[in-house]
Amino acid sequence: MRRPKTPLLVELPLILFLGLFWMALWQSFDVGTFLIGVVYGTIIVRVFYLPPLRGTGRVNPFWGLLFLLRFMTKMVLASFQVSWLAVVKGPRIRNSVIAIQLRSHDDFLITLTGHALALVPGSLVLDVDRTTATLYLHALNVTDDHAAEKIRQDALRTEALLIRTLGSRSDLAVVRAEARLGRVAGLSKAQRDTPVTAPKDTPDTQEAR
Repeated sequence: MRRPKTPLLVELPLILFLGLFWMALWQSFDVGTFLIGVVYGTIIVRVFYLPPLRGTGRVNPFWGLLFLLRFMTKMVLASFQVSWLAVVKGPRIRNSVIAIQLRSHDDFLITLTGHALALVPGSLVLDVDRTTATLYLHALNVTDDHAAEKIRQDALRTEALLIRTLGSRSDLAVVRAEARLGRVAGLSKAQRDTPVTAPKDTPDTQEAR
């Protein structure tokens, strides 16, 4: 399947931005460096094609402000926490990799959620499974399942704020339903640990056989 032809004028702002980025990267703010950046930017945009991100067409500034305030608060608190752990526990600290299945399967929201989690000191997204919208998060100072579940719930709250800010209407409906029911989407820790058993035969199923 051939890539759709995008007019060069549509991609011109991105190419110019890459030219400016090339100047900043080399810390050389002259015309020659800018032109070289434009050439490289044109090659990147026209040759290494990526599928476009689908926008939702909605932005809620109120929830965006709440997300920003929460994100900045977590950044500051986590910085002090990591410093304290480095001094008190040092190499004895226990870490964990936590699988977090998100609600949304939109690539843009998955990317934003992953970056929002990874930018907080003490956490790092190691891998992303796009088919199931699952993030694998490496976190510091996780000593038991309860601590891991707290981190999972916190990550889902981060995603919920992003969905309220610019998520699709279907994802927003899921978040609002969770708020009404007082629970978070997905299985709880106890449900995930419960083994799946085969249903017992009933008279109806035996007759059907």
